[in-house]
Amino acid sequence: MHKEIRFSGFGGQGVVLSGIILARAAAIYSGLQVVQTQSHGAESRGGACLSDVIISTEKIDYPASDAPEILVAMSPEAAQKHTRNIKPRGILMIDEDMVTSPPAGGYAQLVRIPATRIAQEEFGKRIVANMVMLGSLVAVDPLVDRGALEKAVQDSVPTDSVELNLLALQRGFILGESAKEKTTNNSA
Repeated sequence: MHKEIRFSGFGGQGVVLSGIILARAAAIYSGLQVVQTQSHGAESRGGACLSDVIISTEKIDYPASDAPEILVAMSPEAAQKHTRNIKPRGILMIDEDMVTSPPAGGYAQLVRIPATRIAQEEFGKRIVANMVMLGSLVAVDPLVDRGALEKAVQDSVPTDSVELNLLALQRGFILGESAKEKTTNNSA
């Protein structure tokens, strides 16, 4: 296995944290080879940011992801900018409340997750939209075991928010399972 995943959005959405948690779940709790990198604008909140995670059963020779198999886009700008880089036959996952018009591209599947809406309506905190997306991602493509992901969340978030983040992650698992059945195949 060799998978490249890019989380993208804007500062304050937990994009970088999502990458860190997935990388931790793969490396520490799944024994896989992992590289995680991140990039963000000068602004601490609101600027463009991304987090790339490469997961492999083999040694990783190149630490950057130029063409991810999976793009998780949590803002329209991120979707527009990074969709063209998805590997042919890849997956574009969008927060459908933030990315209302997904760009065309060479991806094979479009997965729509109402992450921000669920985070706000069910948990009262938009900040856990990233956990909803992360759970959905692992349901759509089981990159790591769900238990490993839960342990990585527990290790990565403040103690007083562990329960909330795990609940949002669980909700994401359910949404991802449902989304697999409704996935749009892209002929572009």
